[in-house]
Amino acid sequence: MSAQLKALKTKKTQDIPYQDASIDIWDKKYRLKTKDGDDVDNNMDETYQRVAQAIAEVEDEEKRLEWYEKFLWALRHGAIPAGRIISNAGALEHKPATSTINCTVSGTVLDSMDDILGKVHEAGLTLKAGCGIGYEFSTLRPKGAYVSGAGAYTSGPLSFMDIFDKMCFTVSSAGGRRGAQMATFDVGHPDVMDFIRAKREDGRLRQFNLSLLITEEFMKAVETNDEWKLAFPVTEKEAEEDGLDMKDDSQVIWREWPITKGYITNREGLVACKVYKTIKANHLWDMIMSSTYDFAEPGFILIDKVNEKNNNWFCENVRATNPCGEQPLPAYGSCLLGSINLTKFVNDPFTEKAKFDWKGFEKVIGIFTRLLDNVVEINGLPLEGQRDAILNKRRHGMGFLGLGSTLTMLREKYGSAESVKFTEKVSKTLAMAGWEAALELAKEKGPAPIMEETFKVTGAMLRRRPEMKRDGYKAGDKVKGKVLHAKYSRYMQKVAEVNPELVNELAEIGARFTHHSSIAPTGTISLSLANNSSNGIEPSFAHHYARNVIREGKKTKEKVDVYSFELLAYRELINKKAMPFAQDEEAKLPEYFIAADDVSPKQHVDIQAAAQGWIDSSISKTANVPTDYPFEEFKDIYTYAYEQGLKGCTTFRFNPEAFQGVLVKEEDLEKTMYKFTLDNGEVVEVKGNEEIEYDGEMHTAANLFDALKEGYYGKF
Repeated sequence: MSAQLKALKTKKTQDIPYQDASIDIWDKKYRLKTKDGDDVDNNMDETYQRVAQAIAEVEDEEKRLEWYEKFLWALRHGAIPAGRIISNAGALEHKPATSTINCTVSGTVLDSMDDILGKVHEAGLTLKAGCGIGYEFSTLRPKGAYVSGAGAYTSGPLSFMDIFDKMCFTVSSAGGRRGAQMATFDVGHPDVMDFIRAKREDGRLRQFNLSLLITEEFMKAVETNDEWKLAFPVTEKEAEEDGLDMKDDSQVIWREWPITKGYITNREGLVACKVYKTIKANHLWDMIMSSTYDFAEPGFILIDKVNEKNNNWFCENVRATNPCGEQPLPAYGSCLLGSINLTKFVNDPFTEKAKFDWKGFEKVIGIFTRLLDNVVEINGLPLEGQRDAILNKRRHGMGFLGLGSTLTMLREKYGSAESVKFTEKVSKTLAMAGWEAALELAKEKGPAPIMEETFKVTGAMLRRRPEMKRDGYKAGDKVKGKVLHAKYSRYMQKVAEVNPELVNELAEIGARFTHHSSIAPTGTISLSLANNSSNGIEPSFAHHYARNVIREGKKTKEKVDVYSFELLAYRELINKKAMPFAQDEEAKLPEYFIAADDVSPKQHVDIQAAAQGWIDSSISKTANVPTDYPFEEFKDIYTYAYEQGLKGCTTFRFNPEAFQGVLVKEEDLEKTMYKFTLDNGEVVEVKGNEEIEYDGEMHTAANLFDALKEGYYGKF
């Protein structure tokens, strides 16, 4: 009897059986197999053993066994490296041309045909290696601009984006894994309105996520209902040919620009931009908001905030992100990812004794930091610029997943004041333990090479960091990267408020890496290795729903039933009959079992803001918005995100006319009708969740409609 009571007192979630959907995704995406399809990993734990072994090989020979055992322990206790690491680490014999890196950004796409096509080639190699990639396309001159070398008028950035889109589709179709791309675009570019509308054309740019680079200048123009100039840089020759008056601000505006070479610049480093059109800032703002309301794109990157908060503020100008937005990176930047499953640290879930194991969490952070740092050495990146960047800066992005599931297990509602405090504490603990590990690793293995580089102080640096001037620095002085990183990055200044001794040592010795944290969406690793714990920083989408899965060889997406981890755990530990929306009292779930639609947009932003203060890169997060949410209130979400100091904001409002997402609720499909026109002209109308036999296969009506409309039917 006493033994049974003791077991109940320390209830854990470690042994909740994996659901079929989770095992299936692990098998299809992460289980190592031979070229003939035979299993190399016999079970999930053997996947962990393979990964731990490969990453421990980086250590000195006498330390390999010790760290293999520690890495394996961490993997069994919540540390989950990102998908490219899980899939490719230790797989060299079977997949020699793949990378362990999830996130990359292209080199700057220069305004020439030669460079554009060169970047297409580089991107193809990057996607072939399994990496996602981001690009900025507002470096290309606007549609209709004259190209003197060609004696013709350019077709504009979007036409070149189409080339990247087709390349990505071809590469991903050949490899069986969907390619991931992000396109960013400056809000002051003359073609910005075309960019906003680009994906309304069926089948266009479907291999891209789109995000606007929103500047402080633009947000202030929106606040004051001011005019907004759409402009693009000019060369001396172009200014002379167009007869531009450089002092007339109706013709020329001076702006920061990622490229200065070849363009007219002033002493402050600003670039002269020819004004193509002047519009009301609020008109453009409403257009952005309307597109986001209806189509969930473009995303919203507050690029000045990104650069202001960048740990490498002194040597990088960030203009793009990885495909999901959690890693803002410079040209040729790359970053590896990993997440800690927070549900692993909940003791006595769903009871009044429920609590979070902070000491266990800190232990996993310390070991996982070393594991991720080791991955830098086995990066497998295809381009020299990418390899140089990751070896020089040793960037990684550790985050967490299962926040929503964990809060439910602790009997807290996602979005409540208590949940906001918990989120901040999780993020702060991740940060402090991570930077302590950065110091210890630097003492043992040396700091990132950039820390020992010498940088020349410039006027621009002193403008961005006036405290440097107060500390006696002047233009022309030489200073080490480790000092600029530890003492003058805004993020490390925040860390110093908590542990000044740590930051002082980092300024003296240098950190092992420049960046430590970001929160990824963790879609398939959450569903598979975490048994459908909630994605990243999100609440659970729902506790029972359908997920659209791309299958190699299938002609549309496939619908798969899944359950949230917290529901599985509750049924296993508390009540086997429990189900969402149950009418029977014995089967009802507690009121703290909430899902994404139960969280207000403002609460979503509050959770993101609570984490962002301690996350040195960025966060991939989506605020779910009800279909009938008023448009004027919708716009307030974005202004609120800006006021809260976020680096970006993304929303999702279900709109069946626009797209079929990866996660779809049965009730949404039940309420949505799709029309199919047969060869004889007859129109058949069916519900989205109805099954249709077509071309010898069964499909849901929604997935079949989407595949036919977008033009990808039969092409996966």
